[in-house]
Formats: sequence, structure tokens, C-alpha cells
Amino acid sequence: MEKEYAEATELLYKGRKVKGMDFNKPEAFPLFTTTAFTMNSLTEVKKAYAEKYTYIRTCNPNRDALADMVTFLEAGEKSLIFSSGMGAITTTIMTILKPGDHVVCNRNIYGETFDVFTKLMPKFGISADLVDFDDIENCKKAIKAETKLIYSEVFANPTLNIADIPTLADIAHKNGALLMIDNTFSTPIAIKPIKFGADIVINSLTKFMNGHSDAIAGSITSTTEIIDAIHPVRMLCGTPGDPHAAHAMMKSFATMDLRLKKQMSNAAKLAAALEENKYVSKVNHPSLKSFSQHELALKLFTSNDTMSGMMSFIVPEDFEKIDKFMLRLNFAHYAMTLGGVRTTLVHPVTSSHSHMPDEARRAMGITPGLFRLSVGIEDVDDLIEDFNQALKVFGE
Repeated sequence: MEKEYAEATELLYKGRKVKGMDFNKPEAFPLFTTTAFTMNSLTEVKKAYAEKYTYIRTCNPNRDALADMVTFLEAGEKSLIFSSGMGAITTTIMTILKPGDHVVCNRNIYGETFDVFTKLMPKFGISADLVDFDDIENCKKAIKAETKLIYSEVFANPTLNIADIPTLADIAHKNGALLMIDNTFSTPIAIKPIKFGADIVINSLTKFMNGHSDAIAGSITSTTEIIDAIHPVRMLCGTPGDPHAAHAMMKSFATMDLRLKKQMSNAAKLAAALEENKYVSKVNHPSLKSFSQHELALKLFTSNDTMSGMMSFIVPEDFEKIDKFMLRLNFAHYAMTLGGVRTTLVHPVTSSHSHMPDEARRAMGITPGLFRLSVGIEDVDDLIEDFNQALKVFGE
């Protein structure tokens, strides 16, 4: 038995078909856990380096397969998979910018992206101005001769302010700059920024695109020229994605369309219901007519039910009752992530924006009574009923 196993293994490693086993067109894409692919001659080595696989940090079939799926979804030319969304952002910026370059960035961005532009990049001689993109004139005024990049998220965290992607693309290209858009809150199921003029699209695949809160990865989608320039920097920075995470996400991608459309629809319906609740002073979701950028949302997205699974709402600033409200919720739970199949909420003043002065937070629309909500795939009537019953604590 041991001899037969050894012979079968030897045949497999030499690329021959093992008796009784056919690896042609597997129904589920295999997980390649190997850190390296072996060769038996220098001719094989040269061929492998040119067109096959060699070492896990350099190339891996699971990453490549996932990258192809992201490219298709984002309508780009090529994609790369990274160890995280932040790995995708930092590696890309280090590739496309050099000392002396300038970035115009939306001030309403993810806290760690904010730190990249204000704390990390200045160490490499790259400067950034963070301005309010709600008034597009602010972006135009911030442009300098050395501006090489305009950066924004589709939706701001946690107020969901929308970036006018076509206008930002026009500003960037007229000034010889690139437009980089973070599509994490919306995903390509809702919008494809490249079709609106964006040059580079980043996704934290960890969130909605994975959907199960069990794997971490990020992606960059762009032109072949830009992606090919990022690839060697990704190797040097050690930020390629893990094959296990890529394998898990490929399975998650199979249900992405179903999950995301349910989550986006649920969010729109829950937002409308919470807006009617007397204990909620404001709801932020682009599907609402009361949302300040509702008209822009209708231009960028196909319908109210296909915008985002993210929303935020404001309750009275009574921390004792806020605690009671959270304890009464049956479906939603607190979690420092988003995009999963279960509804989760976050209190930005206590977490993501805790380092900011209260005055600065309030200027951004973030009050001590604001909750950010990532809506899951639960029955929407159950969610509405649950939130309404929990909100009653503010009247007790």
C-alpha cells in the first residue's frame, strides 16, 4: 500500500494522470495550500517564471482566480488581490505616487485611510489636502500643479455622503491626475466606478463581497498598465492575499448577488421605517428623499433598493438609554466590521471617531447619538419590528 501511494504521488508530481483520478474541470475550484511549485529542469524553471507558478508571495492560482472575478465585476482590465483593504490602498499609493506628489482627498473617509494620507505618506514626501467633497468646488480649489491623485470613497463612513464620481473623474483627468475610488460600502453589485470614469477601484473584500465575516482580503482593479506596475511592489511589501482567504471568498462570491441585493433592499426599507420612528431624529441612507444627495444617488444607482446595505441613524444623546436600547435588540449586535449576513451596528463616537474632538465630529454630522448600521439578510419585517420595540426605551 505504501509503495502504491509513493508511486501515485510521484506520478502526480510529474504532472501525469493518476489512475482512477481525473482533475479535469473540478466543480469547486481547488485550494492550493502549497507555498511553492516545483520544477525538474532549468527549461521548466524558465517556463514557470514566464507563464506559470513559482512561489506563494509571487503568484498563486487562488488569488488569480479571485482577481479574475473581481475584474469582471468591476468592469476593469485587471485586478490584484491583497492581504487586506489597507494593504491594497497603501501598496497602490506607494506605486503610483512619488516624493513631491500631492493628493486631494475627501475628508469623509475611513479613519485608517485618513491616517495613511496624514501620517504615513508625509514620511515619503507625499502631501495631501483633505477637503469636503460635498461641495465639488472645494475639490477644484485644492488642485495643485503637483496633484497626481484624487481619492474618495463612494459613500462616506458613517454619514453616507456620496462622491460625485463622474465630476471627480473629469476634474482629475483635466489636471493630469488619477481618480481612485473605494467601493467597499457599495460593491460592484451596486455601482461600477470605472464606468463613471474612475481609474483605480479598491475594495475591502473582507466586508460585503465576502459577506461571512470569516476572511480578510482587499483588491485593486485598474488598467493592465497600472496593475502590472503594482504587482512587483506588492511582492516587495509582502501584501499579497492569503490563498485560504481567496478560496473562501470565491465560494462567497457565488452568493454575492443574492446577498447584496437582499441587504440593500433591507437597508432601504429599514431606513424608511426608522425615519418614521419618533425617537429617531435623522436617518442617513441615499434611498430617502430627505437625504441631501438623493438626486445624485438616483443618477449613480439603478434604484432605491440597489444603493447600499449601509445606513446610519441618530437617537437621543442619553448613554444610559442607549445601552438599554442595544440590550433590547434581538437581531442586530455590535461588531467592529460590516457587510456580513447578520445585521451589525457600531457607535462611531466610541470607536472609529473617538480620537476626534466633539466639535469636529458634529461638523461631520457624527453625534454621540449616531449609530452606523450594516444591514444583513434577515427578514426585513423582523428587523423593523425589532428596532421599533428597542427604540421605545427612549420614551420610558
